[in-house]
Amino acid sequence: MKPGWQRWRFEQMAQSINERVDDPSQAGVEYYVGLEHLDSDSLKIRRWGVPDDVSATKLLFEPGDIIFGRRRAYQRKLGVAEFRGIASAHSLVLRAKPAVVLPEFLPFFMQSDLFMERAQRISVGSLSPTINWKTLAKEEFALPPLEEQRQFANLLHAASNTQHEISMLMEEQQTLYQSAVDALVERLIPNARELYRYGASGSRGVITLGEFAVVTDCRHQTPIFSDEGIPIVSPGDLGWGELNLAGCKSISPNSFESFMSHINMRSGDFVIGRNQCVGIVSYVANQKIFAIGQDTVHVRARQSPWKFMYLMFRSTFVQRQITRVSMGTTFKRINLGDIRQLMFPVPDQQSEIESELIFDGMEAVNKALKSRYAAVISLPKAISMTVLGDNL
Repeated sequence: MKPGWQRWRFEQMAQSINERVDDPSQAGVEYYVGLEHLDSDSLKIRRWGVPDDVSATKLLFEPGDIIFGRRRAYQRKLGVAEFRGIASAHSLVLRAKPAVVLPEFLPFFMQSDLFMERAQRISVGSLSPTINWKTLAKEEFALPPLEEQRQFANLLHAASNTQHEISMLMEEQQTLYQSAVDALVERLIPNARELYRYGASGSRGVITLGEFAVVTDCRHQTPIFSDEGIPIVSPGDLGWGELNLAGCKSISPNSFESFMSHINMRSGDFVIGRNQCVGIVSYVANQKIFAIGQDTVHVRARQSPWKFMYLMFRSTFVQRQITRVSMGTTFKRINLGDIRQLMFPVPDQQSEIESELIFDGMEAVNKALKSRYAAVISLPKAISMTVLGDNL
């Protein structure tokens, strides 16, 4: 190790705060942070819910605590709390031990590739690999002296601030995107809010998803995972925009044949999440070979332009319907039949042209911002690798 560095067990570096709240509505806090509120590779918590939204046991956290997604660690979700609240029981609430590691340095340390790879390696389970605190507590890591930690943290904090600024631009762009989509819906269905409230049976200008698209799920069987093979998409892998297979797990070719022989993915198809990330839709830009997991759904337009359909999935009109028919408390879920019954506007020639312009323009901006964001994300990783090197 470098001079002055010392090796510590993780339990010497941080403590797991296990202050349990059995009734979230009586927690006396305003904020609930679930795994769905944490962004991969970002320490900033920009979204949250309220305790009344959830039930079952949660974990209390204080400002400065780290909320680390111990379930599916490969998603790289951890954030630093700036307020008091309750967190999902599928996370670890961690607090630095300042005698060993500075509170401002620990989050960046945990964000490093070396720590995340270790976290994935000790996770147990197949469909939802999870980290056990007792296992993580015994893992050993090397740390620099406190003064060096402070210098590194200042450098990493500056990179993180740049990342946050780009994130804010991305959020503003998404707000504009949403406004354009909802304006298109209002033109097609002037009484959209009334239809959502009272139903669309017999109404002109609307059609169910099942009438103009093929909606299919996978065969219900346990996949056989492999280190190398064909990507399988789970709800946690989905995000608005083009489907990204980079973080997906893989299944064997034989397992793929039994799973997906009835579906041939192609450009313009969609994958929808049925639980966890309910209603989030990714589109397939180019023909790809991949499988969908048991909690995802494949959608293909029969005749309607797929770009129009994607915008409608994003619309408040359709998303409110999804919220209404979703079931569950801790994890929301939507049935396949309810997906087929979602009401969509019927496109006309003008709306097809408008949807092309909105989609092409907004997605181009979105991809440019994501590219800049990815470049900025790489800075803390590069700094961490330079700082930590092989000392982990």
